[in-house]
Amino acid sequence: MPTLLALDTATEACSAALLHEGRLYWRFEVIPRLHAQRLLPMLHELLGEAGIRLPQVDALVFGRGPGAFTGVRIATGMVQGLAFATGKPVIGISNLAALAQRAWREEGAQSVCAAIDARMDEVYWGCYQVTDGVMRLRGTEIVAPPERVTLAAGMDAPVGAGTGWQYGARLAVSVERSFPDYLPDARDLLALALPHWQAGELLDAADAQPVYLRDEIATPRAG
Repeated sequence: MPTLLALDTATEACSAALLHEGRLYWRFEVIPRLHAQRLLPMLHELLGEAGIRLPQVDALVFGRGPGAFTGVRIATGMVQGLAFATGKPVIGISNLAALAQRAWREEGAQSVCAAIDARMDEVYWGCYQVTDGVMRLRGTEIVAPPERVTLAAGMDAPVGAGTGWQYGARLAVSVERSFPDYLPDARDLLALALPHWQAGELLDAADAQPVYLRDEIATPRAG
């Protein structure tokens, strides 16, 4: 089994997780605006607990977004720096997928509509279904007003997960239950990254890029 190190700062939560010799180590703290100060110490704590050094990690995993723009950039920049320094490959994982994976891990949810509050009266939205213990995207991830989200074709009786569910009845999809307090957790990034590792779907450090879903933010203006 590979040794994977994951980190996430896309929302109010700051988390890191390490998989080494089949054992899981992790940190999870809800610390708005303190991610940059806390993330690197978290990584050092995990490596110390496992008794390994960073060069022994096989790949670096990060929450690539969507989420808060500053938070997503912190995780992306950190993983790029570590990857350049060690020559290790990178795996980027959707934060919406991480929410869906958490709902499966904690509640056994088979179908999940993940939603993150995108501010500006919109939500980041994605629908997922579990296969072999891993959440798979159905359809596409979008950013949209709560009234314009839709359920992916073929899905039924989904569970809602993520801060976007604070919009409640304004969301144009009904769920049997929702967990609006859910935030992405690096432990779930590891679970989602394993299939990518096994399939050899790895990125170079320079290709580790954030996904904002808002094109006007992600694409620099000319001039």
